[in-house]
Amino acid sequence: MNRSARAFWLRSPGRGELRDVTLPEPAEDEVLVRALYSGISRGTETLVFRGGVPESQRAVMRAPFQEGDFPAPVKYGYLSVGVVEEGPAALAGRTVFCLYPHQSRYVVPASAVTVVPERVPAGRAVLAGTVETAVNALWDATPLIGDRIAVVGGGMVGCAVAALLARFPGVRLQLVDAAPARARTAEALGAGFATPADALGDCDLVVHASATEAGLTRALALLAPEGTVVELSWYGDRTVTLPLGEAFHSRRLTVRGSQVGTVSPAARPGRTYADRMALALDLLADPALDALITGESAFEELPSVLPELAAGSLPALCHRIRYTKDRPEPGRE
Repeated sequence: MNRSARAFWLRSPGRGELRDVTLPEPAEDEVLVRALYSGISRGTETLVFRGGVPESQRAVMRAPFQEGDFPAPVKYGYLSVGVVEEGPAALAGRTVFCLYPHQSRYVVPASAVTVVPERVPAGRAVLAGTVETAVNALWDATPLIGDRIAVVGGGMVGCAVAALLARFPGVRLQLVDAAPARARTAEALGAGFATPADALGDCDLVVHASATEAGLTRALALLAPEGTVVELSWYGDRTVTLPLGEAFHSRRLTVRGSQVGTVSPAARPGRTYADRMALALDLLADPALDALITGESAFEELPSVLPELAAGSLPALCHRIRYTKDRPEPGRE
């Protein structure tokens, strides 16, 4: 079997390249995966691309199969979907999701892949890591039936959170974003929409995912007394200032961090990382989540695509990378 592959590496901040890789022979408890798609987690990966991971957070920010170190050279990424070409009989030929960087083929422990349900197209399954983040955030947030909720920040993570919250009965839900064009995405996900100036206040819960100081300040302003902001944004090496004077204390507001690196303690006892990922993939059976995939490029174009994403000249929620030369029929990957 051919053991060659190609991988995307960040050569230096702002400069990426494709490198040839020779794969090892899979051991009995390993699988060889041929990539079909990978997804670019725009917020985190563009921060990595520009070299913005703070030195104090470089160990925490390591991806499961990362090679190299921050700021560069480094091979980074964690949204890969492919087909098992070699491995245990139970996995051979199955479509799987893996937290692996952008690479055409790779060898990992069999325990590192999760089978994609047959009702979930491979092209949509690249969202599994993002939906997993949303699941963990909602375990942290513990929304209730009838809650008044806003999601501030209509990026990839914010939209995933809104998509899941739209399934809660009786909630008043708005996706809040400065870009009016995001209203179409909110509608596709089943959520209301508002610009920051027009957002409804008196919220019991606000999930903040804009990664901006202005967004977090607005999230606090939207809360009702005793309300909570669940903070999902990753600011990297930026400093954020918050208005914690005035009525912050008298209204007894809460700001709580949520991060996918730990399974939320609010989840049912015994829930594991594998359980959370399996749930995320199951939730991806909903075709409404296709609204989060806003562009696609061939793997060979990745060195030029990431600079455009980092600069904002290529707007995107999830930008999908395609490894096959021909486009498969939708739902038939």
